[in-house]
Amino acid sequence: MDFNLPEDLREVQGTVRAFMLDVVEPRAHEIEATNSVPPELLRGAADLGLFGLSIPEEYGGVGLSALGRCAAYEALGQGHMGFGGVISAHASIGTSGLVRLGTEEQKRRFLPRMATGECVAGFAITEPSSGSDAANIRTRAEKRGDVYVLNGTKHYISNAPIAGLLTVIAVTDPAQGTRGMSAFLVEPQRTPGVSIGKIDEKMGQKGALSAEVIFQDAEIPAANLLGPEHLGYREALGILTNGRVGIAARSTGAMQRLLDLSVAHAQTREQFGQPIGEFQAVQFMLAEMEIAIQTSRLLWQKVAWMVDQGQDVRRMASVAKYHATEMLSQVADRAVQVAGGMGYMKDSPVERYYRDQRLLRIYEGTSEIQKLIIARSLLA
Repeated sequence: MDFNLPEDLREVQGTVRAFMLDVVEPRAHEIEATNSVPPELLRGAADLGLFGLSIPEEYGGVGLSALGRCAAYEALGQGHMGFGGVISAHASIGTSGLVRLGTEEQKRRFLPRMATGECVAGFAITEPSSGSDAANIRTRAEKRGDVYVLNGTKHYISNAPIAGLLTVIAVTDPAQGTRGMSAFLVEPQRTPGVSIGKIDEKMGQKGALSAEVIFQDAEIPAANLLGPEHLGYREALGILTNGRVGIAARSTGAMQRLLDLSVAHAQTREQFGQPIGEFQAVQFMLAEMEIAIQTSRLLWQKVAWMVDQGQDVRRMASVAKYHATEMLSQVADRAVQVAGGMGYMKDSPVERYYRDQRLLRIYEGTSEIQKLIIARSLLA
């Protein structure tokens, strides 16, 4: 076993980390104040190839392996989490379905523009009545000649306000239950009958916009059916499964950033005539952070390697996502404690991480859903 990333992937990771710390982080207060990512930062991300991480080179992307993508996601996690959320929602669940299931015509039509960031992507499955219970989807897609007519509402859809393309899961045959769902490629800005609702006001992850997507007799060309009809639910689970390892990697990067901030603070902040890092209580918190980082990193690296080997990762992706996101919550709490009152102030990156990280235990499968997946896999 070799636990070192290949040199080329270390270079990719270093480049992304430098971009996040040197270019994005100095604009963090601006992103927080405006709840938007400056266009020049998105252009910078596009120039680095971040929008094309999972897109094959033949379509203009970077074409990284799962291990390479997750190495980049860990670096993304070390900067503003809202900015990282825009990129990961696009490059992970927004793109992977099209790459894996799309026809050649669909790939040629969409992927080159997605690779440059001209067309930002998202994934629309969650509805008011179906969050963790994805089988309760009510958005309908009725076949009428050479089009499917969509009616229904999706909500909390990441990137919806800026998306040029959404992968939408809808019911095509209600009699078949979960076997009667299909996936569609929808261009919300170009399709009559598709509208974007009010931008969600979230506790954290500013700049990573989400909103409702409403379908009212929206006609989607049959040529935009993604994969075989009635396989949408199964494919949606596959998209979410592969996205979970990316969340584990981003969570690891966020933990690393919080530890770095905490160590620097512990070395310079003095109380009772000495740096607080000299106190055992603070040392124990730093040690716990390091343990969380190392275990989470090993997990995402293993699962990414399994993806590249073509192995079934459903159980292990849930293990990695659950562990890393739960550990990140603990690390964020420890970081606030080490920083003391400073960590509770709005101008502190620690305070921002404390808010931003909470969402990771909810989206793309809650912690409770991850435990169900793990347990049912064991019992099967």
